[in-house]
Amino acid sequence: MARLNITLPAMGEGVIEATINKWLVSEGSQVKEDDPLVEVATDKVDSEVPSPAAGTLVSIIAKEGSIAKIGDLLAIVEINATPTKEDLRKVDKEVERIRETITSLKQEKTEIATTSHDMKSRTPSGKFISPLVRSIAAREGISYSDLDNTNGTGMDGRITKDDILKILEEKNAKESLITVEAPEAKDAVKVSKEETISVLRPSGDEIIPMDRVRKIIAEHMVLSKRTSPHVTSFIDADVTRLMTWRNENKEKFMAAEGQKLTLTPIFIDAVAKALYEFPMVNISVDGDNIIKKKNINIGMATALPDGNLIVPVIKNANEKSLTGLAKAVNDLAERARINKLKPDEITGGTFTITNFGSYNNLAGTPIINQPQAAILGTGVVRKTPVVVESPEGDMIAIRQIMILSLSYDHRVIDGALAGKFLHKVKQILENYSPDLV
Repeated sequence: MARLNITLPAMGEGVIEATINKWLVSEGSQVKEDDPLVEVATDKVDSEVPSPAAGTLVSIIAKEGSIAKIGDLLAIVEINATPTKEDLRKVDKEVERIRETITSLKQEKTEIATTSHDMKSRTPSGKFISPLVRSIAAREGISYSDLDNTNGTGMDGRITKDDILKILEEKNAKESLITVEAPEAKDAVKVSKEETISVLRPSGDEIIPMDRVRKIIAEHMVLSKRTSPHVTSFIDADVTRLMTWRNENKEKFMAAEGQKLTLTPIFIDAVAKALYEFPMVNISVDGDNIIKKKNINIGMATALPDGNLIVPVIKNANEKSLTGLAKAVNDLAERARINKLKPDEITGGTFTITNFGSYNNLAGTPIINQPQAAILGTGVVRKTPVVVESPEGDMIAIRQIMILSLSYDHRVIDGALAGKFLHKVKQILENYSPDLV
């Protein structure tokens, strides 16, 4: 019998390691092809690594709680028969993905080496500092003593990027913190220049620790506000014709395609068309450079049952018909809610849409999903009396109106461009003509 090494697969853009959360099978267990073997967690999503072939799990190499890098050996499966050509093709394909990931990491290391080559690779006590961490430390003025006093969360206590960002956050908080004492100690508050307030717990208050996902969301939101000067523009859209068309066709759509026709794929279709016309909204910032994205990959903010949020990404949204978008949206949303998304399905987004209307909210000012440069919020569609112009004169009519809000990075997107883009989305929605093919 042949033995097959199970390695940590490439898990999407920017993912270089994962924590082994839980083994779903034990040594000696029989497994089928595609059976989930182990649950792993990255800083983006929890995922499962499947068995590439049927056989017996003879050895678990990576223990629960350990950190594995892309390509590291996780386990060994003894397969019941000689591998087929298809089995070997799967293995070769995964090996190629790992090679591409490693090549990308090498390029990243080369780029950051220019800013960290003259720094020592270890702290006085011997803790290893990667080139990326050294680069951030040099740029932000973080001392070796600060690094030495940090308990690294990486393998063997290594200081990770998240660790040094936490050091930076705490450093900034200390520098801006002003303590104000109320008459009673239990009412003391701490007020920072960033206007964040933490109140000491009076008797009876409940402390609820953030879970891992909520911590990641919190850090990402704070990072975004620190990175991008946010501006939000608003516009309303008369979607009466769109709502009439959808109501007339949603049952036909379900019968023909087996899919629900929600507003989300329609919004994605409209935004994809607008981004194609205004490509300088479909960008990101890299230092002093603007990266104009070739692909239009639209993320859709999705609420999870536990109250957290995740953003699955529709890749190449401008190349899909409304039918294709509806299938992709329904599939990703469903698998997001049962924690079955793959890591590469939540990475690579170039623009994001968040739907305030699903909670009957009129509008909001969404926070940009870094490293993107803009995000669109869609409000509830509601019947509203409005002035309608006609050849016979102005009149008051009941129309279905929604508010669109665009938050954008004012470093690289000015009000004129944002206004034109937002107006284009409005025009498309008000005159929506879907391509169902």
